[in-house]
Amino acid sequence: MEGPNASFSASSVSAVSSASAAARITEGKDARAQAVRRFALGVAFTLVIAALGTGLARLPGLNRVGPLACAIAIAVAYRQWAGYPERLRSGIQFSAKRLLRFAIVLYGLKLNIAIILHDGLGLLMRDVATIAFSIGLMVLLAKWWKADTSLSLLLGVGTGVCGASAIAAVSPILRAKEEDTAIAAGIIALAGTVFAIAYTLVRPWLPLTAMQYGVWSGVSIHEVAQVALAAAPAGSQPLAVALLAKLGRVLLLIPLAFGMMLWMKWRGGHEGPVKVEFPWFLVGFLVMSLVGSYLVPLWHVPATWMQDVSTFSSFLLTTAMVGLGLNVSLKDVRKKAVRPFLAMVATSALLSGLTLLFVW
Repeated sequence: MEGPNASFSASSVSAVSSASAAARITEGKDARAQAVRRFALGVAFTLVIAALGTGLARLPGLNRVGPLACAIAIAVAYRQWAGYPERLRSGIQFSAKRLLRFAIVLYGLKLNIAIILHDGLGLLMRDVATIAFSIGLMVLLAKWWKADTSLSLLLGVGTGVCGASAIAAVSPILRAKEEDTAIAAGIIALAGTVFAIAYTLVRPWLPLTAMQYGVWSGVSIHEVAQVALAAAPAGSQPLAVALLAKLGRVLLLIPLAFGMMLWMKWRGGHEGPVKVEFPWFLVGFLVMSLVGSYLVPLWHVPATWMQDVSTFSSFLLTTAMVGLGLNVSLKDVRKKAVRPFLAMVATSALLSGLTLLFVW
């Protein structure tokens, strides 16, 4: 027979259960809020370092290096000094992956397909040769010198196509490590700047016309900004030709990336299952390039707006590279990056020499 004590005991158990459930709900909400807070702080952390790199790149001397290399250097230095900020990992990974793809999509607006197809088909054939030579020689030197294969392939793509942007585009397809992607982007940014400055120094002694010099710069230097740095001293027309040649290499990134995707699937069939995700962000890149080539002129979008979008996409790419740079260990760099770096310098030097003879 149940008495008052039994009734009191049942109500106590019910109250305790309700309190426990409420506590779990509160803890769950707190955990979610904390996760959101860490995510936001992680994204903000990469944005701050990107902003610091952008500001640093405005200083005399460093303005030639560019914000990408400066921001990666800050990220790598922070990693060595303070370690990887594990509590902010989710936000940092978002910047390194999601913002990276979004930046590449926006980068498509810089590519004017209409001009390339109308005026640059001859240059496009030279661009095909540049890409094939760069990637082929890098892979060959990597085998001869026993260099890291993944890093060497990324550097070959960066040398042949469009620097860090190309590296960022193909790294998910090649399933490259985030550390390798950041190392390759940093090497390309620094080495490409050195080559661009060297071009400006030797230009007065070269047996080339101004237009030939523009073509040479466009088909051989690594990144768009570096091409502009090298070709601008020759005048506005050589600069326009140089950028046209360079944008042809950017256009070829699309078939190259899809070709690499098929190659990865083929290799998977021979070496075991390799899952290759379809690079939807490259479809976005192509769509945005079509928008920039045909719809932007039709809609009479102000040039200042397009410049702002270009600046924003460059800043997003810098932010993404910060996220990747935080994964870089200098110990690993010393072990794996020296030989690929030497192979890239050798490839770039041979590319410069051969294209110079070809243009001349």
